Amino acid sequence: MKPDFKKMGGLLPAIVQDSETKEVLMLGFMNEEAWKKSFETGRVTFFSRTRNKLWTKGETSGNFLLIKEAFLDCDDDTVLIRVEAQGPTCHTGSASCFFKAIKK
Repeated sequence: MKPDFKKMGGLLPAIVQDSETKEVLMLGFMNEEAWKKSFETGRVTFFSRTRNKLWTKGETSGNFLLIKEAFLDCDDDTVLIRVEAQGPTCHTGSASCFFKAIKK
């Protein structure tokens, strides 16, 4: 099965989830090149919209995201990637990028 990169201008939202705990770790975007590199290397690679280039999560920190399994959604335009995180995922040192609670 192949993702539909045309719907969002060549990008695919990639939800990253811990394969054991099921905690959502982060959200990134992949273009077709990042998709191919991720599944060739087994390490999650994104397309950085701010830097306009590929980046493999962990390339500077050593905290790689090792792909365990992946699922496309029903419309083939979003991917859920279950990973083994080799250290904290967030640049702040937090295990997940989602730690800021919104108060009601």
